[in-house]
Amino acid sequence: MKTINKISFNDIESIPQLVKDFLNQKIEGFENKTFSLDHFSQQIHLKKESFSEEQRNILSEVFEKQLSGLSLSSKQKENLENLKLPNTFTITTGHQLNLFSGPVFFVYKILQTIKTCTYLKENFPDFNFVPVYWMASEDHDFVEINHFKTENNYYETNEKSGGPVGRIEINDTYFISEFENEFKDSVFGTELILMLKEAYKVGNTLTQAIQILVNRIFSEFGLLILDGDSSELKEQIKHVFKDELLHFSLQKTSKEKVNLLTEKYGKVQVNPRDINLFYLSETRDRIDFNGQKYIVVDTNIQFTEEELLIELENHPERFSPNALMRPVYQEKVLPNLAYIGGNAEIMYWLELKDYFSKVNIPFPILIPRNSMLFLKEKTLGKIEKLDLKIEDFFQNFTAITNHKILEDNTILKLLEEKEELLVNNFNQLKLSAESTEKSFGNMVKAEEVRQLKSFKRMKKRLLHAEKIKQNELLERLENLFMDVHPSKTWQERVYNFSVFFSDYGYSWLENCLEEMVVQDSKLIIVAI
Repeated sequence: MKTINKISFNDIESIPQLVKDFLNQKIEGFENKTFSLDHFSQQIHLKKESFSEEQRNILSEVFEKQLSGLSLSSKQKENLENLKLPNTFTITTGHQLNLFSGPVFFVYKILQTIKTCTYLKENFPDFNFVPVYWMASEDHDFVEINHFKTENNYYETNEKSGGPVGRIEINDTYFISEFENEFKDSVFGTELILMLKEAYKVGNTLTQAIQILVNRIFSEFGLLILDGDSSELKEQIKHVFKDELLHFSLQKTSKEKVNLLTEKYGKVQVNPRDINLFYLSETRDRIDFNGQKYIVVDTNIQFTEEELLIELENHPERFSPNALMRPVYQEKVLPNLAYIGGNAEIMYWLELKDYFSKVNIPFPILIPRNSMLFLKEKTLGKIEKLDLKIEDFFQNFTAITNHKILEDNTILKLLEEKEELLVNNFNQLKLSAESTEKSFGNMVKAEEVRQLKSFKRMKKRLLHAEKIKQNELLERLENLFMDVHPSKTWQERVYNFSVFFSDYGYSWLENCLEEMVVQDSKLIIVAI
């Protein structure tokens, strides 16, 4: 494996402008929430002041209870002990409980979390930094997570759903035998098959499956895995949930920030609701207020205000944060300094800063995660042969294709020369026309527009004709684009980690970790 390029997010067209502006400290109020050692120094001070010894003890007990069924490495045990100390902090990433981890960026974001802890320890040796993976076990959209894809196959499982996905028990394991057929002859296929069988045993919940899988892959790196579906953890945020139920505080407090972001960047990632909480029964359903009673949407469950507050007091575990409330919950129960997430995650975190201030929880440093792309040497050779750069595949590739098709085209050059001559002639005409009657001047301008449109049509027809003539070149360009962007999107959002692990095993993980950049957000391109 050899890294051939690391492209800054600033140089990639498809990265949202909001994320670019955040990284470049162009969003007012977030200047000190980007990655820098000075910002981490400030964050350590903020979190140290706000996170109590009691909270540390509760967190340690929850971790020990949740991880008790797993075989922990010495590094994990050390991190668990360190969490009890006032000089220990976490760096966190979170993700859904996708089948067999889902798309490979799941692995990248965890590795970046691990490497960030190592980097911080080197720069702040008096403190400890623990990588944490927060499981989105309370999500209820099973269809979103019940599958994964390799280069050759699509794997899916079907289970009864509607409640928190983490509580779903595994019964349908047909996908395992299909997976075994695909990977049994791969170099590290046996290891992958064992991982899959160990995690997805009949009777295991999806939470247990991901705990087992993630622990097997990352235990030696010291990663700790946390399930937010915990009565002990939710006990600590009851007062925030109560305020949300009574006063709709998240929506009210974030309204100004949401409006500012909408005005400048268009639609926000997630719109706050009046109440940003779900109720957990056999299913997970939104809580709404109809002016008199609190209703659990799509059920027959209703509460008066008094009944609901009693329910919250006695059973906080039955209340579940939505996508916008979850960051607040996470930052309340962890001694956390920074969150590492995808672009969409970073964008909805940005809506919440004023709400964090309102509930008196330090807003963390936000780190848009690195992306990675693994390309075969053969593919890179084809790109080079066509005199293209890998960066071209992350710009407007239609424009690049059109340019390639019309490269050195004599008719296009002649058209452009004549078009330029036409513009110059009309410029002279317009100067004279302006000194005469106004309607004549307007007629000259309209005629220029008409004739320039003709040139535009001719160039469009020329491109169409050349695409037919150069069909073979067009096909080669389209095939190369699909090699770089399977399913017409970024590779990391399509393929499962097994695609790469099957050939390289744990050395692939080590290589990813080594090439990962923690101080900046980049697309890392590796030749294999």
